[in-house]
Amino acid sequence: MGGWIATRSGGHYATLYTRIDDFVESLRVGTPRGVVETRWQPTFRAAASVHFPTFLAGAEAVRVIAQAGLFPANLRLLEPLEGAIAGAGDGSRAFLVLAFESADHPVEAALARGLEICANYGATFDREAEAGPKGGAAAVWRNSFIRMPYFKEFQVAIGILSATFETAITWDRFGAFYAKIKTATEAAIVAATGKPGVVTCRFTHVYPDGPAPYFTWHAMGHKAALLEQAQAIAAAAADAVETLGGTVTHHHAVGRSHMPWYVKERPALFGAALAAAKAELDPAGFLNPGVLLPARP
Repeated sequence: MGGWIATRSGGHYATLYTRIDDFVESLRVGTPRGVVETRWQPTFRAAASVHFPTFLAGAEAVRVIAQAGLFPANLRLLEPLEGAIAGAGDGSRAFLVLAFESADHPVEAALARGLEICANYGATFDREAEAGPKGGAAAVWRNSFIRMPYFKEFQVAIGILSATFETAITWDRFGAFYAKIKTATEAAIVAATGKPGVVTCRFTHVYPDGPAPYFTWHAMGHKAALLEQAQAIAAAAADAVETLGGTVTHHHAVGRSHMPWYVKERPALFGAALAAAKAELDPAGFLNPGVLLPARP
């Protein structure tokens, strides 16, 4: 947690509070001269694993929860296949991690209302399923998610390509957007590798006006051209996002890899104002060239 907090990062428990410094209630910090302890952490918590017949049914329930002002700490929806890949299901149902936390008051009533909303969309649920080391589907998924980056080096060694990209869209456009992004990315995988791949989706952040869909794709590549294949697939996915009106990135910032699509997405006048401000504050173009603006010669 130290690096996460020290860098004021944005994490998964971010439906209401989008940065870790908004969400930290206490710290216990080791220093060369001793330990510093601040206030107590949140003491009230209630959570459940929720299962839906389809991903889109889950998305509708999540939309209602987000617009109801319940402000759960975690509102993370996974497509059936994404849950199955993580070992958190059999691939037949979408899966939602629903959790509430507070340092001030009990949150059972908020969870009960959230589950009532989910039930209106055909959900079944397991109360307290996220708590403890054997916390059911939610704990299984969380453990798999934490370990996932460590598997990358082994995947690449045997020619498996895997990457993610995130975006944001309004609720009224989400259904069509989701379907078309998956189709475009699947087609890009076939075009780049000659073989079909897998594309899955989950919600990382949710707001009253729309979700932040986070897509993961897997493909079997050719070892001699893994980088080129990965770049081609990523570019095609970003093209689809930009064409369909989504943001080219959400919580992972812009950076050089996203910048070509960010330039298309932002209004021209805003881009000109940004360039003018940077020219005034950084006339030599020394700071982060090519990140938010094209690098000057």
